[in-house]
Amino acid sequence: MAPVVGEGEDIMMRLGMFLGENAPNDRTLAELAEQATWMERKGFDHAWLPYVPWSFDPFVALTVVAAATSTIELGTAVVPTYPFHPMAMARSALTVQAASGNRLSLGIGPSHPSVIEGMYGYSYARPRAHTAEYLGALQRAFALDGRAEAHGDFFDYGGMFSVPNPHTLRSPGVLIAALAPKMLQLAGEHADGTLLWLADETALATHAIPLITRAAAEAGRPTPRIVSCMPVAVCDDEAAGREHAATMYAAYRSIPTYQRILGAGASSNPEDVVLVGPIDSIRARLERWQELGVSDVVFSPFPLPGNRRESLTRTREELASLCSS
Repeated sequence: MAPVVGEGEDIMMRLGMFLGENAPNDRTLAELAEQATWMERKGFDHAWLPYVPWSFDPFVALTVVAAATSTIELGTAVVPTYPFHPMAMARSALTVQAASGNRLSLGIGPSHPSVIEGMYGYSYARPRAHTAEYLGALQRAFALDGRAEAHGDFFDYGGMFSVPNPHTLRSPGVLIAALAPKMLQLAGEHADGTLLWLADETALATHAIPLITRAAAEAGRPTPRIVSCMPVAVCDDEAAGREHAATMYAAYRSIPTYQRILGAGASSNPEDVVLVGPIDSIRARLERWQELGVSDVVFSPFPLPGNRRESLTRTREELASLCSS
């Protein structure tokens, strides 16, 4: 684990970062692998590949990254359920498990109507029920006993299922992108945890963490993994950084799912929620997240006006200073 160092005792929280920052379509596979090796060397605990419909297949890309690294956890954040048959998703995930030596965490979620209906042309009917059935189908396949099957409202199939050398593989941890109450309940009852986006301290303390941890406890499951993903820019002028973030993340004001999580927080404006400012102020917020029960943080660096490359480099390097080497 990476220590987030405060003025008192060290606070232990696992730290990671998105591969490709905010422009994964501008990166080559070799550059993604190079970034992951840098993160591993700097002491980050995990590296996550955002699912972007116009960029690399996440499983193929993580297989390339796995070959260049040896210890860092690899994750998807997040693969949408509707466009992928559960058996196909399970096979791809287990292939990354084989390539990485069991280092994959599989982040899945129903995505949004604009993506599923607008981009893929599928119905976005009953996302919570769809995700629950999909999760069960994945877990059945991950049992690796020679068969995969699902019999429900969305899937009705059964057949042979295996991968080479199944005895060497572990089931990937499955995390659900969950912001609404029913999805957080599902994640607590049946998954290994959740991936959050734009959840500030208030939303964490009063909404996300109580709902998922209570659901896990009532289901007799272990304490769920709570992975908080957040845009971040290290800079000296916090006000200017937030002003730029208002433009960069303006789209989240029109996406109902994100408006709900922002509405559960102290501000409905994304620029008020993101991690922006000197590294010491960012460290202080991370310490508070740890106190609330966040187990992992995934940074999503974003560039500031002027020298974009220089600002990203500064953000990455100063975030690396929070990690153990």
